[in-house]
Amino acid sequence: MERVLIKDALLSNVPLEQIRIAGWIRTRRDAKGFSFLELNDGSCLSNIQCIVDEGTTAHKALLSANTGAGLILSGSLVPSPGKGQRWEIRVRDLELLGVADPETYPLQKKRHSDEFLRSIAHLRVRTNKYGAAMRVRSEAAFAIHQWLREHSFYYVHTPILTGSDCEGAGEMFRVSTDGGQNSSSDDSFFGKTCHLTVSGQLEAEALALALGRVYTFGPTFRAENSNTARHAAEFWMVEPEMAFADLRDDMHLAEDLLKGVMRSLLERSSDDLALFDRFVQPNLLKKLEDWSGSRSFVHLPYGECIEILKNCSVKFEHPVSYGIDLQTEHERFLAEVYCSFPVIITDYPRAIKPFYMRDNDDGLTVAAMDILVPGIGEIVGGSQREERLGRLEAKMDEMGMMPERYWWYSDLRRFGSVPHAGFGLGFERLLMLLTGIANIRDVLPFPRTPGNLDF
Repeated sequence: MERVLIKDALLSNVPLEQIRIAGWIRTRRDAKGFSFLELNDGSCLSNIQCIVDEGTTAHKALLSANTGAGLILSGSLVPSPGKGQRWEIRVRDLELLGVADPETYPLQKKRHSDEFLRSIAHLRVRTNKYGAAMRVRSEAAFAIHQWLREHSFYYVHTPILTGSDCEGAGEMFRVSTDGGQNSSSDDSFFGKTCHLTVSGQLEAEALALALGRVYTFGPTFRAENSNTARHAAEFWMVEPEMAFADLRDDMHLAEDLLKGVMRSLLERSSDDLALFDRFVQPNLLKKLEDWSGSRSFVHLPYGECIEILKNCSVKFEHPVSYGIDLQTEHERFLAEVYCSFPVIITDYPRAIKPFYMRDNDDGLTVAAMDILVPGIGEIVGGSQREERLGRLEAKMDEMGMMPERYWWYSDLRRFGSVPHAGFGLGFERLLMLLTGIANIRDVLPFPRTPGNLDF
């Protein structure tokens, strides 16, 4: 008999004389004459109740099974007289596959703190909250791929090992085969310095300038010693890139993608999102419905944002003046207090942005945009790319870069250059938006942060 997932059993329209399911015991309760099991296989938030009659072979097999044990059983799917559940299983046969020692199994029927659960990341996904978070993660990834495919984007793969510093910040992990013993800048394997990528953008530009519309969706790494709720050393980025596009096209694409993913998750992950709405962030569902609706995100130029921040009554930890890189407290004030809605900030000073962003005609700002959302801050960062070879080379010189390392990037401007634009969407920050979870560590299966490389 083929095994049935619990999510499919719970959606059944008719009783079934024969059904076979597997899962882990969430709770077990013994009564006179029978035992109740709540079984979950990870396919959905809901458990299914299973009833095992005393004196049966199945009940004898159950005697050494406690919370956390894995088993497989068969029986009949019948209407349940209990409240809040449509079906239950009357068990005929049961096989215990793996016991869980009740003295040492760390997940019991009580509320565990997030801090404790991070220390057992290999087990925490068995809880309702983290099981739901990982299912939302899966659905969100699928929704991104589907949306971009429907809008004629090709999925491409860019290098994880790189010799280029996309952001120019130098906060990159060095990769070496010598165990860090070689103090020179070159590694013997590649013959040059090698790092883990901070972005696939530069290579995605090369592919977009041949295929038109592409995106990369993969892991990126930042060696930034920032131990905050929004930063991780290893995280995932979605980076669409479009040829024959300007900043306005870029902003429309980013907003439409975010709204499309929100709508998809409201439809496909309603039960899991309802859990977060109830226990993590009240009114989460209404927020997602509002943000994914017809109302456009607010648009504000950087200069106007600075005036808003300078003239508000809030005393910020980081002083506000034109030319600063906006801090989290500034971003959250703009999104949460001033706009109470997602906001797109444009036209940043060129001095605080990377070399590849296109200079505006004023010579002082660049065609850049960030999308800020309440509760998180920046979730998207993008720009129109500098397609003019002379301007690009001048900026690299101005920033003290080594143009010879970017010879191929300059070639893209030398041979058939066209306007193009793109952005990076932090996937984990998107998941924080979708779930209301406030710490990036809790939307990553195995978070890598300063001082943490377990599992």
